[in-house]
Amino acid sequence: MAPSQQAKSSKSARGLLTGLAVAACLLASLPAAEAQAPAKRPPAAPQAAPQAAPQAVPGFWDPRRRPERPDLSRLTVIRFLTETDYPPFNFTGADGNPAGFNVDFARALCEEIKVTCTVQMRRFETLVDALTSNRGDAIIASMAVSPQLRARVDFTDPYYRVPARFVSRKDAVMPEIRPEYLEGKKVGVIAGSAHEAYLKAMFTDAELHAYPGDDAVRAALRRGEVDFIFGDAISLAFWINGTDSGDCCAFSGGPFVESRFFGEGIGIAVRKGNDVLRQALNWAMFRVWEKGRYTDLWLRYFSVSPF
Repeated sequence: MAPSQQAKSSKSARGLLTGLAVAACLLASLPAAEAQAPAKRPPAAPQAAPQAAPQAVPGFWDPRRRPERPDLSRLTVIRFLTETDYPPFNFTGADGNPAGFNVDFARALCEEIKVTCTVQMRRFETLVDALTSNRGDAIIASMAVSPQLRARVDFTDPYYRVPARFVSRKDAVMPEIRPEYLEGKKVGVIAGSAHEAYLKAMFTDAELHAYPGDDAVRAALRRGEVDFIFGDAISLAFWINGTDSGDCCAFSGGPFVESRFFGEGIGIAVRKGNDVLRQALNWAMFRVWEKGRYTDLWLRYFSVSPF
């Protein structure tokens, strides 16, 4: 059930241009791990055996910036639009109805606002047109915020982000990764991706090996052709925990969330100027997170944390 694509800003560029802190932590407390210039005399990379870490969940909401309750009296129904096949975020359940993390989150928001909620599944590339032509009120489909989409729709605050992470074989896990630690190391990455661009900009002393896709780069790590691979942490988390990995590998170091390379985050899209709904959703998202329901929902769907 691992996602085969990254978070999407358009069908043709899903994940290549976009790319949550321990429970109750803020996004700001995540080890953003923005790369530093390599030292002239790099220190030895720390050696440590991999240890089980507590599951981490998103923390995008600052309790010091509690949103005021908006006027919800004009909201009677929210027609959510989502896509058809992007598990575990969106998929058709055994009963034939929409299911997944995004669907359950949408329903939690409607419960908080106390309005009727409907969820309609459509092909991803049709969602924005359906929203702008009033065939729905909000898109919750792992849609990455981008300047191009902001020209057509408005977005709520982000409700998750897609970090990038390094993966190594289990016998070579590093608790921390910095540019100087990977000097001369072979790093696999998908050719033409935002992850490759990030490595070229920040990890200039690593030896990059570009591959055509996920399967090829992961197979290279399993075979020992590269020391690390670097990519979409959500997809990699499912691979690590799935049968395809052969229990070979684990995350090394922490998440990288540089917005210049990996995007602004994943938001809920509403029609331009629909501030009533946008503010209501922002308020409801904060409330769902504050009550711990977001944490429960995340842990239900993600057995290995991308963060």
